[in-house]
Amino acid sequence: MGKADFLSPKAISNRIKSKGLQKLRWYCQMCQKQCRDENGFKCHCMSESHQRQLLLASENPTKFMDYFSDEFKSDFLELLRRRFGTKRVHNNIVYNEYISHREHVHMNSTQWETLTDFTKWLGRKGLCKVDETPKGWYIQYVDRDPETIRRQEEQARKKKQELDDEERSAKFIQEQVRRGMDGKEAEAQSVYTELKRESEEEKGWSFSVLGASSVLGALTAPASSSSVKRKEAPSGSDSRGEKKKKSALEEIIEIEEKKKKKQSSAVRTDYWLQPNIVVKIVTKKLGEKYHKKKAVVMEVKEKYGAVVKMIDSGDKLKLDQNHLETVIPAPGKRVLILNGPYRDTEALLEGIDEKKFSATLTLDSGPQKGDMVDIAYEDFSKLA
Repeated sequence: MGKADFLSPKAISNRIKSKGLQKLRWYCQMCQKQCRDENGFKCHCMSESHQRQLLLASENPTKFMDYFSDEFKSDFLELLRRRFGTKRVHNNIVYNEYISHREHVHMNSTQWETLTDFTKWLGRKGLCKVDETPKGWYIQYVDRDPETIRRQEEQARKKKQELDDEERSAKFIQEQVRRGMDGKEAEAQSVYTELKRESEEEKGWSFSVLGASSVLGALTAPASSSSVKRKEAPSGSDSRGEKKKKSALEEIIEIEEKKKKKQSSAVRTDYWLQPNIVVKIVTKKLGEKYHKKKAVVMEVKEKYGAVVKMIDSGDKLKLDQNHLETVIPAPGKRVLILNGPYRDTEALLEGIDEKKFSATLTLDSGPQKGDMVDIAYEDFSKLA
């Protein structure tokens, strides 16, 4: 019987069937050939081309399995990154979209037997964040693109700078309000005073029946009272002068306190990274491989960033200081003070006070060598 015509219904049906997905058990990954039924798959397995591919695979089977595993992993992660980004999604949804492509690499030719095993492997390698729920396994892609990390760090730095500006403006407004309140209180104390008469001679005219002598006494009374008032005037002015001097003294004290605050704030800075210190990575964005692991600061970038080298694996990463924290060694170890009046001073750790979150250090360099000081946990770290 001759072959069906190109436009015949049977030929069209065969072409439609060949475009769609077929059963996985009738697919040969080595030859990348999909068979429609069991008979076709049996004929393919007996063919010379299939036997030749099996001979090539038998020479180095791990090479072919690693190749298919890498292809499957890269295509799966590329689909996850492009289709879902960093959203949390069920692993089965991603897998169904992946296998909808006819030319995909099948999982039965990789090193993973099930989708659950592959999901757990992604979590162990830090490529995705995985968690198990009653509905199944969920995955979330971890974007490690250097440009993305740089953009996130820049946004975090801008947000921190905005918060610092808001705090500074709020403190300035509070200071202005406090000065205004102090000025009003001083004005009220100097203006509103209580009227007191020290003697009866200060009283004014009497409206009783006056004789000659009483009239003379009444005429002299205002003069004496005015003289008394004139004599008392300098004392009143002296008291007001004392009040003014006292307020000026308070202003001098306030100025000195502000100078001390400025000096103390100048000693402390919001950046603390130094080369050759041991730090701990606290961010979870890099996966479980680097979370809570120790590293050595190799180089400081623009005060707030650093290039660190992992102690266990030797990997080099560029991180912001918000993703790092100091490391407190055992007593007797050498540390470096990172902030405060003793900045850049090497010291020896003597003891730790867990209640005050501080440690006692013996300064090992500088003009105050040999002195013992108490330093907070975040202001020193172990030397590499």
